[in-house]
Amino acid sequence: MKILIVAATKYEIDPTILQCENTNYLMPNLIECKYKNTHLFFLITGVGMVATAYYTGKIVDDTFDAAFNVGICGSFNQHLELGTVVNVYEDVFSELGAESGTDFLSTDELALAATTKITNLKYGAINQILELLPKVNGITVNTVHGNEASINKVFDKFHPMVESMEGAAFMFVCENENIPYAQIRTVSNFVEVRNKDKWNIPLAIDNLNKKLIEIIDYF
Repeated sequence: MKILIVAATKYEIDPTILQCENTNYLMPNLIECKYKNTHLFFLITGVGMVATAYYTGKIVDDTFDAAFNVGICGSFNQHLELGTVVNVYEDVFSELGAESGTDFLSTDELALAATTKITNLKYGAINQILELLPKVNGITVNTVHGNEASINKVFDKFHPMVESMEGAAFMFVCENENIPYAQIRTVSNFVEVRNKDKWNIPLAIDNLNKKLIEIIDYF
């Protein structure tokens, strides 16, 4: 079993890397190791959709049995408590479009040829643990939301449950390369006016890695 794990930062997946054996840095941002009977590759892309698309596209190929994008996220839904691990089965490039006065027009509304929404129709087929996770839709952004007016506007437009800065880019690559994949994220904060005192990143990372190990163990 050969699995690719993609994350924006090493900090988010360090607890899983520390459980591996025979760790080898193939490149500064690509780590190869062995976990039990599974051959793992950890790709650290850096923050943002451009870096994620570039590095994932360079690495992923049909030799991988599965690929996972893992990391933290913000939640638009107060019922998704901090530390909740979710399976983002659908994601949108929510900023791809045009402004028309105070309105935002998506590429669909502009009748432009572009991929803005990606739906993973096989999210549970590669591992039954994924079926047990809450399935949510998300948006991928260059600027995380922290303004009440913009939060309300994007929610009214797309009705997302979560947001990240990488998810849709990863999904786009895997869909085009026909690689079984899933986007697994943990809620570290609510999408609201920025207040780091209300975040819980340590809890999110701890829960994320526990669930990631559980998923890998199931293979």
